Amino acid sequence: KFDPKTLVLLDINENTLYMLKQEILRGIRQGKYRADVQLETLIVSIRERDEIFKILKKYQPDVVYHAAAHKHVPLMEDRPTEAIRNNVFGTKNVIDACIANNVQRFIMISTDKAVNPTNVMGATKRMTELILQSRETDKPIKMAAVRFGNVLGSNGSVIPIFKEQIKQGGPVTITDKNIQRYFMTIPEAAQLVLQAGYYANHREIFVLDMGKPVKILDLAEKMIRLAGKVPYKDIEIQEIGLRPGEKMFEELALEIEKCHKTDNNLIFVHERMDISQDDIDQKLKVLDDTIEKTDDIYEIKDILMKVIQ
Repeated sequence: KFDPKTLVLLDINENTLYMLKQEILRGIRQGKYRADVQLETLIVSIRERDEIFKILKKYQPDVVYHAAAHKHVPLMEDRPTEAIRNNVFGTKNVIDACIANNVQRFIMISTDKAVNPTNVMGATKRMTELILQSRETDKPIKMAAVRFGNVLGSNGSVIPIFKEQIKQGGPVTITDKNIQRYFMTIPEAAQLVLQAGYYANHREIFVLDMGKPVKILDLAEKMIRLAGKVPYKDIEIQEIGLRPGEKMFEELALEIEKCHKTDNNLIFVHERMDISQDDIDQKLKVLDDTIEKTDDIYEIKDILMKVIQ
């Protein structure tokens, strides 16, 4: 809707990339987007450092929005090596390629789980924030990370899961009846990320105000009623216990208290911490050596938690 001249879409998942292209082409046919937008859809993994460099050199984008990551908390607890290779070193590849190819603006999607992380996924995202804030360059690139909570209806989020469980006749499963999460819709999240990108100046971390946290039990009951059923009568709600690495409450609200406001009341900003690139690169080497020498998930997680301190 902002009339870009060219959109270069990179993804390792060919199905979602294909569907995204079809969605944009449909929008062009319906007159929602300009007809002459150049659309490039390229299969690539952020782990392929040389390929990322080649693509950025070829297309010379003005702005890069980096949303590629493994994000499912329990899956990453079981395979921390994958989380580190993809989220940490994949992100470093993208940042390095952006700096080398004169990208003007780099915006990275982070998560509320990067605040005092208790799980591998959150810790890897915190590490990417440290990489971003530590880069030393004389290039005029503006870089920032944007932290927010759960996006309603996104892949693997709770609403599609509840919907499917209700369709199957239940039970709807929740980890704990007191667990709370922050939510926003896909359009809200996309708009706020674009706006935060506009405010990016000097490697800040932006935190989105997601309103009040929602009790997952209330959400489950509401969805059952919306489906025309009665909770606990037609559809059971079952408590199954917290998953590995999961918190009862995410800590976005506490973070906002440490930030200051931007011109947009929903976007807060953390000033850049003074972090040395040599220090972070040394920590990255420790991480790399660890995942090369061992597959012990407890040892890997222990080292990961130490390097982000």
